[in-house]
Amino acid sequence: MDVPELLEAASLLVPEEIATENDITVNDIWDYLTKDEWEVALGLLEELGDVHPLPFSFWESLATAAEQMRLEESAAWCHWRGYETRNGIIRADLTLRPGTEARRQTPISGAGVLRPMWNIGNRTATGEPALSIALLWVELTPFLEPGGRASVRLAPLDPSQWQHLQPNQVITMHEDRSVAGTAVVLEVHRPTATPSP
Repeated sequence: MDVPELLEAASLLVPEEIATENDITVNDIWDYLTKDEWEVALGLLEELGDVHPLPFSFWESLATAAEQMRLEESAAWCHWRGYETRNGIIRADLTLRPGTEARRQTPISGAGVLRPMWNIGNRTATGEPALSIALLWVELTPFLEPGGRASVRLAPLDPSQWQHLQPNQVITMHEDRSVAGTAVVLEVHRPTATPSP
C-alpha cells in the first residue's frame, strides 16, 4: 500500500466520536488526506491514538506510512505504540544519577534506543537481584542528560517478568552493576484486548 492508502486504513479504525484536546476528529483528518497533506494527517492520527486505545494494525499502518515518508522518529514512535498495544504500557518518572556519581557521562537518546537493565524486584534462585531488560523511551525530549529527570516509557524484552509492577513502586536502572538511575512507576496498563495481527 502507498502512503494515502495506509493513512486511510488507519483512519477507518478510529471511532468518529474520538477527539484530541484541540477537538480534532477523524473527519478533520479526511480533509487533510484529500489535500495530500499526509504528514499533518499522520501527526493527527498519532494524537488520536493517544486519546483512545486503538488496535495494533492502526499503529503498524502509521509506522509503515511514516517509513515511506522517511519520518524516522514518527515510525519509531508508531512501532513503539504497536508494541504497547500488544504488551501493555509502563510509564515511570526516571531520575538519572549525575555524571559525577555514575559511569554515564553523556546524554541518553530519548527515542527508544537504549536497552538498560532494571531491578524490578525479581530474584535469582540464590536470592540475588535478577535484572530485567527494557527499552527506554523518554517522553517530550530527544535526550536526557546525566542528573536529569523525565517521564519515560518502558518496553520490556520479556513482559511476563514485569507483571507485578504497581504505581509508586521504585525501580532502578542499570547499565552495569551500579545504579544509573531511579524511577518511580507512574502507570501500568495491561493489554486490554487481543491485538489484531
